[in-house]
Amino acid sequence: MPLLNTLLNWLRAPGWPGHLLALLAGALSTLALSPFGLWPLGLLSVALLFQGLQQLQPGQAALRGWFWGLGLFASGVSWVYISIHVHGYASPILAGLLTAGFVAGLALVIALMAWLWARWLRPTGNPWLACWGFAALWVLQEVFRGWFLTGFPWLYHGYGHTDTWLAGWAPLGGVWLLSFLSVLSACLLSEPGLWRSIRSASTGTALLLVIWLGGMGLSTLEWTQPTGSPLSVALIQADIPQSRKWDPDHIDQTLTLYRDLSIALAPVDLILWPETAVPVLQSQALAFTNGMAARLAEQGTTLITGIPVDEYDNDVLQIYNGIMVAGQQDEQYLKHKLVPFGEYVPLEEVLRGLIAFFDLPMSSFTRGPAVQQPLKAAGYRLAPFICYEAVYPHFAARLAAQSELLITISNDSWFGRSIGPLQHLQMARMRAMESGRWMIRGTNNGVTALIDHRGRITQRIPQFEQAVLTGEVQPRTGLTPYLHWPDWPLWLVVLACLAGCAVKRQRARRIAPATRK
Repeated sequence: MPLLNTLLNWLRAPGWPGHLLALLAGALSTLALSPFGLWPLGLLSVALLFQGLQQLQPGQAALRGWFWGLGLFASGVSWVYISIHVHGYASPILAGLLTAGFVAGLALVIALMAWLWARWLRPTGNPWLACWGFAALWVLQEVFRGWFLTGFPWLYHGYGHTDTWLAGWAPLGGVWLLSFLSVLSACLLSEPGLWRSIRSASTGTALLLVIWLGGMGLSTLEWTQPTGSPLSVALIQADIPQSRKWDPDHIDQTLTLYRDLSIALAPVDLILWPETAVPVLQSQALAFTNGMAARLAEQGTTLITGIPVDEYDNDVLQIYNGIMVAGQQDEQYLKHKLVPFGEYVPLEEVLRGLIAFFDLPMSSFTRGPAVQQPLKAAGYRLAPFICYEAVYPHFAARLAAQSELLITISNDSWFGRSIGPLQHLQMARMRAMESGRWMIRGTNNGVTALIDHRGRITQRIPQFEQAVLTGEVQPRTGLTPYLHWPDWPLWLVVLACLAGCAVKRQRARRIAPATRK
C-alpha cells in the first residue's frame, strides 16, 4: 500500500515522476489492441491518465498528456521505422529520427486534449460529469486525429474491444461509441468519489452493467439480413517481396504467378488479387487483364484486381491506385485516402529528391474522387477499400450502406514482421461489425482473410506464405443503426457532455472569487 500511495501521489502531482508514469501508462493501451488483446490494460491506461490530470494546471496537463501519447504511439506505431528504413532506404539514424518526429507529433494531439481538459472543461466537485466529459473529449480527440492533415485513424481505443462484450454496440455507433463506453467505464471505475456511498456506488454499478451486459445482449441481434445465395470466392496471396514488386525484371514472373495460381483453381464466383497485384499501368496491362477475364468467365468466374490506373486530364497524365473488375473498364474504383509519402509526397516541390524515402516507387499517385459508386460483380454491389481506406470509419460507412459485401485489398509488406498488419486486420473486422456485412480481405503477404458480418474471421492465410484461400461469403442487405444515422446520435451525447463540463467549470470560476471575498 505505501508503494501504491506513492505512485498515485506521483501520478497526480506535477513533475517528472508523474510524466514517466504516464509514458508507461500510454504503452499499456497498445497491449489492449491486436495482436495482444489484453483489453483490461486499456482500461487501466485510460484510468491512469484520467487520474493524472485531476489536479494539474493546463501547462503541466499538456505535458502529462504528451508523455501518455508518446507511450501509446511509440509502442503502437513503431512499425513506421520499418517502412522508412527497410523500404524507404533511409539510414537507421535518419529512420529513427523521422519515426521519433512522427510519434512526437501524434502525441501532441493527446497533449491538446489534456490541455483543453485542464483549461476549460475539467469540472470540480462533480465526479459523474467529469467521467462523462472526459469520455466525450476522448472521442473528439480520436475524430480530430482521423481528420487533421488527412488523418491518422490508428490505435483508436475502441478497437481493443473487438472481442469483448462491448462489441455488441458497434452496429449502433461504430468504433467511436466503443471508445466512448470504454473510456467512460475506465473513468467510473477509477473515480473514488463515486464509490463512497451506497447510493452512488449502486448507480455506478448499474451504469456499468448497462454498458457491458447491454453490449452482450446487443451482440445477439441481427441488424442485417442475408440476400441471395452465398458466393464462392478465392483470394490469391502471392507473397511478392516489396523489393521485387516494382522491379521491371520481375514483372513477367509476377503476372505469370497470379495467372497460374488462378487458373489452377476449381471454378468459383469471384477471384480477388491484392493491391497493385498487376504492377503495370492499366493501359499497358489491358491485354493481360482482359485475357484473364475472358478465360475465367468461361467457367463463370469474375476477377477483381488491384492495378495502377492511368488517365489523362487536360493532357496531363494522372496515375491512381485502383481496383477494377477485369474486363469491365467502367467497373473500377480509384483510391481516395492516400498514404502520405508512400503514395504521395506532401510539399512535393520541396521534399522530392532530398532523400530516397521521398522517391519511393509509385509515390506520385493522384487522389481519386471522394464520392464513387460500389463495384458491381457476380450480381452484387461491393464496397471497395484499398489498404489505408479501411481504417476510416465514416468514409467506409458511406460505401458500405450502398453495398451487399465489403472488399478490401492491401499490400502490408511495408509493415514487415511487425504488429502493423495485425492491427490493420483488427480495424477491418470493426468495419464488418459496424456495417453488418461480410468482408473479403485480400493482401499480398497477409493477413488475407474472410470476415463475417459479426467481425469474426472465418478463414485466413498465415502471413508470409504463398497460398490461395477459398471459401464462401454471404451477401447481406439492410442497414445497421450506424449506417443509417452514422455518428449523429453519439455527437449529440458528446456535445452535451462537453457543454455540461464547460458550464460547470465557468460557474466554479465565478463562484471562487466571491468565496474568497
